[in-house]
Amino acid sequence: MIANAQMVETQIERFAALPLDCGSVLTPVDIAFETYGELNANRSNAILITHAFSGDAHAAGIHRVSGRPGWWDNMIGPGKAFDTDRYCVICSNILGGCAGTTGPSSIDPATGQPFAMTFPVITVPDIVRLQKMLIDRIGISRLLAVAGGSMGGMQALEWSVAYPEMVAAVIPIATTHRHSAQQIAFNEVGRQAIMADPDWDRGSYYLQRPPARGLAVARMVGHITYMSDSSMKEKFGRRLNGREALTREAAGFDFSAEFEVESYLRYRGSQFVDRFDANSYLYITKAMDYFDLSYGRGSLPAALERAEARFLLVSFSSDWLYPPYQSEEIVRALRSRNRDVAYCELSSQYGHDAFLLEVEEQTELVRGFLNSTYQRVTR
Repeated sequence: MIANAQMVETQIERFAALPLDCGSVLTPVDIAFETYGELNANRSNAILITHAFSGDAHAAGIHRVSGRPGWWDNMIGPGKAFDTDRYCVICSNILGGCAGTTGPSSIDPATGQPFAMTFPVITVPDIVRLQKMLIDRIGISRLLAVAGGSMGGMQALEWSVAYPEMVAAVIPIATTHRHSAQQIAFNEVGRQAIMADPDWDRGSYYLQRPPARGLAVARMVGHITYMSDSSMKEKFGRRLNGREALTREAAGFDFSAEFEVESYLRYRGSQFVDRFDANSYLYITKAMDYFDLSYGRGSLPAALERAEARFLLVSFSSDWLYPPYQSEEIVRALRSRNRDVAYCELSSQYGHDAFLLEVEEQTELVRGFLNSTYQRVTR
């Protein structure tokens, strides 16, 4: 356990109904969330952290039940980028997830059984709509900032145009305003891996064995996209498990995990199965693929013309899942509408995972941006 770490608990709020873009209405709907730091007297210091695809509400501190640190604990806390001595930070589990917020593994009150594939298809705007309901209930009329990486960046962008009056600043990191064909293709491979597993049983596996093999393969494919060629070369190279080099004598001439990278991917896949729901994987990746900030709003510049917030966009040089050009498209659209935007492409060898690992430079960028925003809001 980390010395002097903040112990935190996940809270649940329930709402009577949530209308969805697909036309369905969820009744009721729960949202899991955590808070770090304290709201000031006029509630002007609240920051919403939006998580990536496989994240959850536990973004910082040590969870009182599980004992594990938050997924962005290196960025959220006293004296860190999102300084909880100064700001009140909130993070909620997304709609469709499997960590306390209503999703396909939740019980359908109409049947008393898990929703499974009867759960309605969701969108990123649906996810943000539920977050907005939570922020309203907490009693916050305007967020100092909404910040997130990857899919979290999509949510931050949606906040900026769906509820412009409620957001003073937006920090989308390593993200995009819509998926490319390649990004949709990777998600589809993952979905097909799950649905091809005989244990998936059309999603009705909750009282049986889960589709562990399919979900593990989906995670393996996804994890490859989170790393870069150089980071994989440095971490694994062509090293074998417990052997010096691949020679005729050393080769097993079978399909066991001989290379370190094979063992690593299999481990990450099996680890993911223990904490994530396969149906949530299907629903959340589909929501990501549907996301297009310009949908129903004309062009991307026209959509961002609604925004009243100031923006800080961050990308990473080796990120080939959400490459820098996609952040640059957003920056150009904002500048074409004379919006307040700063952009930085950070040099990193870690690929997409850099937003979780490259702490020092991100901290300086975020700290300065939040400080100037807070001064504007409170002057």
